[in-house]
Amino acid sequence: MSRSNNTNVSDFILMGLTDSEEIRLVLFTLFLLIYLVTLLGNTGMILIIRLDLQLHTSMYFFLSHLSFLDLSYSTVITPKTLENLLTSTKDISFVGCFTQLYFFVFLGATECFLLSSMAYDRYVAICNPLRYPVVMSTILCGSLITASYVIGFIDSFVNILCMNTLHFCDSNVIHHFFCDIPPILALSCTDTHDTESMIFIFAGSTLMVSLITISVSYASILSTILKINSTSGKRKAFSTCASHLLGVTIFYGTMIFTYLKPGKSYSLGKDQVTSVFYTIVIPMLNPLIYSLRNKEVKNALIRVIQKRESTR
Repeated sequence: MSRSNNTNVSDFILMGLTDSEEIRLVLFTLFLLIYLVTLLGNTGMILIIRLDLQLHTSMYFFLSHLSFLDLSYSTVITPKTLENLLTSTKDISFVGCFTQLYFFVFLGATECFLLSSMAYDRYVAICNPLRYPVVMSTILCGSLITASYVIGFIDSFVNILCMNTLHFCDSNVIHHFFCDIPPILALSCTDTHDTESMIFIFAGSTLMVSLITISVSYASILSTILKINSTSGKRKAFSTCASHLLGVTIFYGTMIFTYLKPGKSYSLGKDQVTSVFYTIVIPMLNPLIYSLRNKEVKNALIRVIQKRESTR
């Protein structure tokens, strides 16, 4: 993406989370540990699902893509954040900033629709268990994954086109630790009303469509669970979607708090804390949520380890 002729800014300065050197070192250590756990957890989840044949089902097919998105999502933000915490140089090029923003929106929007696909998968598994292998075919799963990436690409592309109409004349200081939409809008020296409206419509549509899909799926799931007579049957049915429901609640809660509100209500402190949570912490939490609460993943890990031990 080339810079606009009416833009006098060649790069941006990311102010980060704090000016205190002591706090920066603490945050660097904490974020580095979180990032390493994120890399290990998500890479491990992908490998386990790939290596264990018993996990070659639609549920784990979606879960492997969720791990890939979380791994990519964290990698787009965390390394640059670590660099800024450790060094005094906090600049990022104009192209680099908008590239980071593009992939951030792309991966985030894709994850929204992937979570919707996972909710539909759980709906079919619980509400139509006998037809589950037929309905959730390889073709349908592949189509849902492809659609998630395509919609994410379109959403991100439109957002970048809208942001590219902005002009940056004087200040190049972004009061954030990464290139996010609200602080960049606040930096523009032109009227951002139309741009904000377009971004709000697309971001709102992405969140609402996926959230409605998830809500309808889980309303049907809850209705089906309540009709089950045995307590053990109810517990088993709920356990199959508890991890996904927890992940969805955390992800959408932070995203809605940050983006589905008027631009004037943007709060640097609160939004930075929330941003740390969904850009750095959640990608680490997802593999833990889906593995620690899932006996199949634990058993698959044991089988993979035993298989490697037997081949030595």
